[in-house]
Amino acid sequence: MSVVTKSIVNADAEARYLSPGELDRIKSFVGSGERRLRIAQTLTESRERIIKLAGDQLFQKRPDVVSPGGNAYGEEMTATCLRDLDYYLRLVTYGVVSGDITPIEEIGLVGVKEMYNSLGTPIPAVAEGVRCMKSVAGSLLSSDDASEAGFYFDYVIGAMQ
Repeated sequence: MSVVTKSIVNADAEARYLSPGELDRIKSFVGSGERRLRIAQTLTESRERIIKLAGDQLFQKRPDVVSPGGNAYGEEMTATCLRDLDYYLRLVTYGVVSGDITPIEEIGLVGVKEMYNSLGTPIPAVAEGVRCMKSVAGSLLSSDDASEAGFYFDYVIGAMQ
């Protein structure tokens, strides 16, 4: 839930106007909108590169996942692994745009551990893939923008641990 929505919901629940502090937080949120959109646009436009390079890094760090018997062994399973990375990158862009973790949490992290455990997918390998995406994405952004996006990557990683 964005700062704007949270502020309105809280004020309405108390049947009051927005406080000066809430209005300041909304002003800051709106002021950072162009930056958040720029970050999301860079991640979106670079998604194929981010996924490919992150996948390459993941498979170098975790050769067990692409070896016979690994969850990403074979062309089809490797594509499935990369598809999952793409999904988490998309969730990160949702967080960046909204300035909040709620879309990440509600859309993509509820039940993720249970799902991967039921599929026999090593969750640490998925988390490592997200770390690799964070690294690749960070190299495409300014340090401030990488820090902003990094918060959302870290949230996804943390949810998997």
